[in-house]
Amino acid sequence: MLVVRQTVAFFSPSLTLSATILRETLHWLCAVALLIIVRRGERLPLSSVGIGTSTLGSSILWGIVLTFVCAAVGFGIAVATHFHGGRSGESLAKLPLWLVSLIVVRAGVIEELFYRGYAIERLQALGLRKYWAAMIPLVIFAVGHWSGGWPNIVIALVLGAILAGFYLWRRDLIANIIAHFMVDFISVVLPRMAPHS
Repeated sequence: MLVVRQTVAFFSPSLTLSATILRETLHWLCAVALLIIVRRGERLPLSSVGIGTSTLGSSILWGIVLTFVCAAVGFGIAVATHFHGGRSGESLAKLPLWLVSLIVVRAGVIEELFYRGYAIERLQALGLRKYWAAMIPLVIFAVGHWSGGWPNIVIALVLGAILAGFYLWRRDLIANIIAHFMVDFISVVLPRMAPHS
């Protein structure tokens, strides 16, 4: 995911509409490729990345609980650090709302698939203890938010740790996806939908 982002940024330093659409399309293609690798290459079920390990109702309920926890913690950190989106937030503000909404969906689905479901499971399969298997992708996930500045890295680290801890406990990637999407939707999309005073 970071390679896709940096490659697109190299050829289009400003976050234009077409560059953003290209980047998002490439992210989805990476996710499809990863799922093909899991199913066809590794010959493993989707439960090997935490999909389908819980009932949908349970995933929704846990996703709501995680949303409240992550939103409260993220809001607290944002207030304490006076974080207002940083450079990445400024770039997102220039994009149409429909595209920002799609970016939020992609972030929830694909970041959880890559950084939690696949990475944690495969690092454990390689012999790492579960906390190290969660810590390595967590650090990459957090540093990957550098374009928002240090407060964004801290928020990503703390919220990513909550999501990783939940994943280690329940192995429910769908709940993680719901929470990740909802927190991003509340913090990025909802403010743009509110009428300006």
